[in-house]
Amino acid sequence: MATYSKPQVSLLNGIVMGGGAGVSIHGRFRVATENSVFAMPETSLGLFPDVGASYYLSRLPGLFGEYVGLTGARLDGAEMLACGLATHFVPAKRLPSLEDALSKVSSSDPAVVSAIIDKFSQQPALKDKSAYRRLDIIDRCFSRRSVEEILSALEGEAAKGTDDWISATIQSLKKASPMSLKISLRLIREGRVQGVGRCLIQEYRVCCHVLRKEVSEDFFEGCRAILVDKDRNPKWEPSQLELISDDMVERYFSKVDDEEWEDLKLPARYKLPVSAMAKL
Repeated sequence: MATYSKPQVSLLNGIVMGGGAGVSIHGRFRVATENSVFAMPETSLGLFPDVGASYYLSRLPGLFGEYVGLTGARLDGAEMLACGLATHFVPAKRLPSLEDALSKVSSSDPAVVSAIIDKFSQQPALKDKSAYRRLDIIDRCFSRRSVEEILSALEGEAAKGTDDWISATIQSLKKASPMSLKISLRLIREGRVQGVGRCLIQEYRVCCHVLRKEVSEDFFEGCRAILVDKDRNPKWEPSQLELISDDMVERYFSKVDDEEWEDLKLPARYKLPVSAMAKL
């Protein structure tokens, strides 16, 4: 999808999370509405933002991708447009007319498709309490080297005054799997200098380690607590960020020690436009 030569138009009129984000955000055109709700809440489940999230989150303005990926924060349509997750904002009531107009297009020229969507688009206003309005604080705190330092910086900001957003951000991080936070931060940081193909290969490798339960069983515990028993009280192990060494994190990024295992192999691409080649 990220390298597809024909323009893909995704209508994001509802929940856009996990796999839903994976099959839409990589497309050329992403149309948000007032009903859109985006989030990658995997750290609260003991996993990490996957399906290429390390590629597109790392390319959001400033350190907004780290904030969204680590906290699982929910964004509305206006925020999606502001940060670039969406390319257009169209009121939900106008979507049928937009779909009808797009169905009549006989050209695959992105400029033609974009011009049609533009006719139905609006510029929504960000809410006063939008996290995107706090990008300066996010950049200051989430630019720190480690998750521990990010938390410390946020707590320092909280000490300066009362801001419900900062408190909620701190709580989101403290409730998430410590191992997931460490893995996610590294994936997003490395994704910033990798193409989408390399990001997908690395995410696949990390996921294989997660499923093998070699270092931590947090994903299975998260599924139990959130999806099965629904007590929403996962017992993470390791239970604290300070108990996780760099070597433990490194194991998730190494090749799986199994002679029958191999890295993800993406299909060969031919006659790609230059813009698509740049993403690989």
